Amino acid sequence: MSGAELKNFNTPDEVREFPLGRADVVNIGGGQVALLTLQPGWRWSEHVKPKVGTELCMAPHFQYVISGRIGARMADGTEFEAGPGDVNLLQPGHDGWVVGDEPAVAVDWGGAQVWGKPAE
Repeated sequence: MSGAELKNFNTPDEVREFPLGRADVVNIGGGQVALLTLQPGWRWSEHVKPKVGTELCMAPHFQYVISGRIGARMADGTEFEAGPGDVNLLQPGHDGWVVGDEPAVAVDWGGAQVWGKPAE
């Protein structure tokens, strides 16, 4: 086996689609990385929660925001907003949404293996 792997989001191994959003997922290095594309008006609690069945998003996120703005609120009420060039870490137990009228695009290394999947 080679010590190198190469994947491209143009040919994802899996696509998870929701109203106003999608995750293009590649399997690499024994894990998963997702390219999240979220349209204006997207909110986790409205568009993903019904499918996964948890009160809050329980995926851990380690993200790099390419474009647009993403808002997040933790269970304890802490909020932040991330934009282009920002790297953010979100522990399980949060809501998220697109801020403004531009799609938000982010690469997520942390929670791709569980994001948008029904709770087990």
